[in-house]
Amino acid sequence: MEVPKKNQILSSLNSDEKLIHQSKHFLLELYRCDKEKLDDESFLRCALNRASKLAKASVLNLISNKFEPQGVTAIALLAESHISIHTWPESNYSAVDIFTCGQNMSPELASQYLIETLSAEEHFLRVVKRNPPLEVLRQERIVV
Repeated sequence: MEVPKKNQILSSLNSDEKLIHQSKHFLLELYRCDKEKLDDESFLRCALNRASKLAKASVLNLISNKFEPQGVTAIALLAESHISIHTWPESNYSAVDIFTCGQNMSPELASQYLIETLSAEEHFLRVVKRNPPLEVLRQERIVV
């Protein structure tokens, strides 16, 4: 058995099985953000809700927690997956996770909105393309 090289991507799919459509998973690092916004639970809940709507997602639920002495974790549970944010106001830093499924989704718009609304002076974005089976992509889920 061959030992994988560092940073080598492994796949057991042959080229005929690789899918055309891929779900998007954004990992967004926000640096030098507005400290007050990063510690405002209500503001962050509203920001996630707005980012979700900009991404053309259906928000099922919003949950959040304010930490002492500072920091917030908030998650928008979406019919299409989720958007989460974890903040460290003392470091003016936030980690955002945006996972969207569906061809009509626009996680790029959600990312840009969060960069701007949190006044991030610097950011780093990694995009992971996920490959669900075709059966998953063909399913239509109904929000009840």
